[in-house]
Amino acid sequence: MTETDDVPTIDLRGLKCPLPALRTRKALSRLQPGTALVVECTDPLAAIDIPNLCRETGDILEDSTVRGGILVFRIRRNRG
Repeated sequence: MTETDDVPTIDLRGLKCPLPALRTRKALSRLQPGTALVVECTDPLAAIDIPNLCRETGDILEDSTVRGGILVFRIRRNRG
């Protein structure tokens, strides 16, 4: 995990389903409520899995973009 602009970023490029969602869940569980996390993935299924994960956990998907073939999600931890 790296930190960019004080927001931790996890690089999950190259990982295939279900690993991006599982590692995102684990990273979110370590954050304090209100903290943001940026997730970078290349698996196209992450476009479905990460939003579903947020719905399941109650965390907030603030942004979802594609930059140069990389799916980038910004998620805010909603609960403890």
